Amino acid sequence: MASAASTHSLFKSVFGALRTLLHLTAAVQFTYGIYYDYKYVEFPTPTEPDSKLIHHPFGGKFKYLTFLDAIIQAVYYIVSLANDFVGTNELVPRRPPAIRKFKDWLMSTLAFPVALNVGITFWTLYAIDRELVFPKVLDPVFPGWLNHVLHTNIVVFIVLEIFTSYRAYPTRTKGLTGLAIFMGSYLVWIHIIKHYSNVWVYPVLEVLQLPQRIVFFVAVLGFTFALYLLGEFLNNVVWAKEVKLSQRKAK
Repeated sequence: MASAASTHSLFKSVFGALRTLLHLTAAVQFTYGIYYDYKYVEFPTPTEPDSKLIHHPFGGKFKYLTFLDAIIQAVYYIVSLANDFVGTNELVPRRPPAIRKFKDWLMSTLAFPVALNVGITFWTLYAIDRELVFPKVLDPVFPGWLNHVLHTNIVVFIVLEIFTSYRAYPTRTKGLTGLAIFMGSYLVWIHIIKHYSNVWVYPVLEVLQLPQRIVFFVAVLGFTFALYLLGEFLNNVVWAKEVKLSQRKAK
């Protein structure tokens, strides 16, 4: 009996250390990616009079959902790392501290659905026609490792997080409302940028007529909400016992 308890304790310690290492690796990686992108990546300007302008200084890097998502991921993993030391990773704590509540909310409402939105949408459009989302002219200034950090690793790490950390999801109404506010604000933001710069943030929007753009925006919003529900579903499947225990405690 004592041996079994000792083995369980050792497994719990090793698992906790690996989870902390995951959070540390992700926090460093995404923070550095943000820094490098902001500091060193400069988009080329047209050299020919009739060349297409693909970037306008208005809004800077903050007009790209990829960049905003990288900030969300960095904040999430920094919070997760802090929670590893000063919060709690107890599966269903009786009184979760504020940092644990914020961690769970951020993962559920923004970090998971926005990361998958960015990753899946980017690589889908890239496979169809990369000029619609990442023109070849960017290759000399946007290194491949940074491309994968911002468009691939965000998905890899957030999926790993689903399987290594249980989180208490907010009510579906609250979670989807938070996500809708963020995505709605971003759609308003890219239209403000278009108004003042006369350049769409993403080349794909340049080739779409107004009705097609409306359909595109609705599809993106619907897809993002579906990803929220996917995250909730995966959490309920992977952590079924903890979800049931949490629901019993809430009654």
